[in-house]
Amino acid sequence: MIYVIGTLAAVALGLFVLSFFMNDRMKELENQVEQVNMTMMQSNYQLKKKMKVLEEELLAEDLTQEIMKQHPKKKEAPKTLPLVDTVRSMYQKGYKTHYIAKQTNLSEHDVHSMIQQQKSGGVQT
Repeated sequence: MIYVIGTLAAVALGLFVLSFFMNDRMKELENQVEQVNMTMMQSNYQLKKKMKVLEEELLAEDLTQEIMKQHPKKKEAPKTLPLVDTVRSMYQKGYKTHYIAKQTNLSEHDVHSMIQQQKSGGVQT
């Protein structure tokens, strides 16, 4: 009987020590869930950024079309007048210069120049 109890105690002690060296399956599962969560958060962030850019581009395009409709071409007016008004209006509404340049087919330098002229009072409309 003492041999049985001794053997059971030795096996129990051996299994107890062995349990410290075994991989914890719950820890692995938690790590996998954490990795999936991080991947989903990154994908969500990237999608939100892309949606914001697309919305800005669509709003800028709609605004450009609206401004072009509001300012019909006059025969005696130069061709650049509606373009200057478009740039000024888009800038006043808070659009960035690179979006304005893209929508009006101008370079960013030209957009900056038009904005600076408007600020300094160089262009009167």
